Amino acid sequence: MFTCALLGYGTVGTGVYRLLVEKKQEIQRRIGVDVVIKWVFDRGFRRTKEFPLPEGVMTRDPEVIFNDPDVDCVIELIGGLEPAKSYILKAIRAKKHVVTANKAVLSHSGPEIWTSAYENLVAIGFEASVGGGIPVIKTVRESLVANDVSSIVGIMNGTSNYILSKMTKEGSEYAHTLEDAQRLGYAEADPTFDVEGFDAAHKLTILAMLTFGQPFSSEDVYTEGITQITPLDIEFAREFGYRIKLLAIGDKGPQGVMLRVHPTMVPETHLLAQVDGAYNAFYFVGDEVGKLILFGMGAGQGPTASAVVADIVDIARMTRERATTSMPFAPNFTLDKSATTIPKIPVTSLVSRYYFRISALDRPGVLAKIGGVLGEHDISIESVVQKGRGKKDAVPIVMLTHEALEQNVRSALSIIDSLEITMDKTVVIRLADLSNVG
Repeated sequence: MFTCALLGYGTVGTGVYRLLVEKKQEIQRRIGVDVVIKWVFDRGFRRTKEFPLPEGVMTRDPEVIFNDPDVDCVIELIGGLEPAKSYILKAIRAKKHVVTANKAVLSHSGPEIWTSAYENLVAIGFEASVGGGIPVIKTVRESLVANDVSSIVGIMNGTSNYILSKMTKEGSEYAHTLEDAQRLGYAEADPTFDVEGFDAAHKLTILAMLTFGQPFSSEDVYTEGITQITPLDIEFAREFGYRIKLLAIGDKGPQGVMLRVHPTMVPETHLLAQVDGAYNAFYFVGDEVGKLILFGMGAGQGPTASAVVADIVDIARMTRERATTSMPFAPNFTLDKSATTIPKIPVTSLVSRYYFRISALDRPGVLAKIGGVLGEHDISIESVVQKGRGKKDAVPIVMLTHEALEQNVRSALSIIDSLEITMDKTVVIRLADLSNVG
């Protein structure tokens, strides 16, 4: 028997408990171990109507779980930083395996948690922290273990992708589309974590640690959200042959690693441009495997609960196998502290093509003045589109640039946005260079 305790009985916790009950016989048949939930901890138990719990399983005291010698594995599904982090570390120090879907905790304190698991000879499963039911973590930890991964590129947040997809298809405004996403359950009442890019940054941080083999934090990830994107930008992108996606990008080169999350114009012929709705997609480039893409639902009760149960079953299987030998249990992941530290490159060193939408007065000489500032900062213009002349004082001037240095772009736009001829802050979207991933 493999005995578990569940911390948190919300959306995912309910799904995990339901799966372990409904698929109990199938799981036991496949791995030869009876997986049971002895305890479920929650403060309010507001979800018990959705899937009732039997008598004697519920507790509002987490210490009961940590102090119970029968509990082999603690499943943390509370979310957030605290008390989740403290509970995870307490379970590990009590020699209990841990499964978590908590991307925030791992992006913030992953190395500490993994080191503690290594020292206490217990396993830490976190497949559900990135990509929901998509086996991203397993792929990186196992399938790509013999590869030097140079690029991670992905659509890692379903909420933002749903909003951008709907805006692209219907030409709707951001605010209206967000309301629709909230109504359908794709966006939280407070969507900040998703639409400002923080969720994707946490996932990218975890993947960067796994693929590049050293500690990172979400503070190392340059992060922009999608709130400034308008139907006008989407329409211009379409005219140029692009679609706008919120991409999370991790690149490793001779100079170091750069991590960034921001809206990106993706060529409409690329596979990533075809990923719509609440779906996620992850691209990896390895020196041996080449280009690899994973695609599927990245969130939701079913996919996330499925990933959590997969981790539980993996650990239960490993525990059973080691029980028949004299071999001690070995943790399934740790960072290599002896590895050479890879420099972290700031986004100001990025060289990219850019889309600018400048709101400027419709006056003679305006374009020449803007072009002069860009030229002084070594920014060369590839194409210019101006619409709406004669209709109002301020008109959008849209430019695509050749490759330019991010630092130069920021300096130039700081000057342009301060000119009397500009009426609003310039919208900037980077163009994706996906030549190495498709």
